[in-house]
Amino acid sequence: MGHKVHPNAFRLGVFRPWEANWFANPKDYTNMLHEDLEMRRIILARLRNAGIAKIETERSSNAQLTVTIHTAKPGIVIGKGGSSVDQLREDLEKRFGNRVRISIQEIKQPELDAQLVAENIASQIERRISYKRAMKQSILRTMRAGAKGIRLYAGGRLRGAEMARREQDREGRVPLHTLRADIDFGRATAKTTFGAIGVKVWIYKDQITPAQRRLQPIAEEPAPVAEVVTAAPEVVTAPPEVVTAPPQTVEAVAPQAAPAEPVAQPATVAAPARTPRRPRTASAPDAAVEATPKPAPRARATTAKPKAETTAKAPAKKTGTTRTGASRTNRKTES
Repeated sequence: MGHKVHPNAFRLGVFRPWEANWFANPKDYTNMLHEDLEMRRIILARLRNAGIAKIETERSSNAQLTVTIHTAKPGIVIGKGGSSVDQLREDLEKRFGNRVRISIQEIKQPELDAQLVAENIASQIERRISYKRAMKQSILRTMRAGAKGIRLYAGGRLRGAEMARREQDREGRVPLHTLRADIDFGRATAKTTFGAIGVKVWIYKDQITPAQRRLQPIAEEPAPVAEVVTAAPEVVTAPPEVVTAPPQTVEAVAPQAAPAEPVAQPATVAAPARTPRRPRTASAPDAAVEATPKPAPRARATTAKPKAETTAKAPAKKTGTTRTGASRTNRKTES
């Protein structure tokens, strides 16, 4: 808890590629790394107002460096007749001593790029625009562009206050712990007369599922499935021909069964089979049934005996009362 992780670095290798695509020997790795960092600084410093969101580098085996610039304003980067691009390429070749190839890619929706949104808010703060207004406007634009969530953060001497503080605003959902979530992160710094103000932006676009990454191999298998489907109806059409034949055979069997009606062999066989079963099954239960009802009245007679006992017990109660009465009279006489 409390340890912040860079969202882009946290998802490297899952579905997001690296911005620097090259391999090097351990001896040359540090030099190439510092070349990339310095090249990015030069490009960003020269094209500050061009809306550059990302710079990708790629090195080939023949010592050629390919630089891909993702920008929202390609006209500023290219210049009139490509003059600015040619000048930038010549400067990089002189600085690093390698052949440089520059390619430009336009960002069609700058509202969904976190780096561009952060730079926009920072530029508004530098122009003395209220940070709350800038943050709310950027939230509305990104949500209208189709984002599922956005989170903004601004920290520093906001509105020129003497004590620095942090302000943040959000809308929608931003699942930072979900690796499959396509979250774009960007940060910028607003250099004002009363200090530097940092701006951070998180934009949640959508969730990338493994099925979306496996659509290409699945789309290569429609041909064999179509062949199997075309063969199935041919097999289905054959059974109706077989079904039409059985009704003819049934009609032929019906007239043959008519002369066989006088033969009553199955009936004669069934009659003797029933006669032996009747004495076996009927004799035993009948005897048992006749024997069982006789003890029933005896049981009733036995039940009548307790009634007599109850009647006999009744006078005992009377004698008890007489005894008690006699005892009382004796007590009176003795007194």
